[in-house]
Amino acid sequence: MIKTPTRKISLEEFLQLPETEPASEYIDGEIIQKPMPQGKHSRLQGELVTTINGVVKANKTALAFPELRCTFGGRSTVPDVAVFAWERIPVDEKGNVANVFNTYPDWTIEILSPEQNGVKVIRNILHCLNYGTKLGWLIDPEEPSVIVYPPQQQPIFLENEEDVLPVPNLVSDLHLTLGELFGWLKL
Repeated sequence: MIKTPTRKISLEEFLQLPETEPASEYIDGEIIQKPMPQGKHSRLQGELVTTINGVVKANKTALAFPELRCTFGGRSTVPDVAVFAWERIPVDEKGNVANVFNTYPDWTIEILSPEQNGVKVIRNILHCLNYGTKLGWLIDPEEPSVIVYPPQQQPIFLENEEDVLPVPNLVSDLHLTLGELFGWLKL
């Protein structure tokens, strides 16, 4: 297959385009469409958002969002789960959650899909860390394993069921093992 050269567009041009399903991301002048989430991905994403919000929402310390477009540092990406400290959540003139998030998440979580390029996903996590994100997770449902990306540290590879997943301080009340995380896939 011959790849036809495409014209690179600006971030501003990209943001004017209609949203796609599944979401497209803007990385280094190129538009890259994310793969359609499948069963394991959807299940883990839903449980993570529900579990994180169950721990942080009542105290108003943070909020987890599924598939939220985050635009910062010349990129526009859509993490599978983006967690924001409560005081950093953009609001509109009425005090409601804003539609546009022109900032980095405090915690970014990506769930690898079978046909997804792992390097591109890791680049998105590293981009977030370079701009202020406190922690990144890359979850691989097929392994099952999680690579934890703390800022300015060596990544941590977790593969044992009893491994406790590190979380950022704003979600310190969340205690989750790898076994519990992947246990959500069982019916």
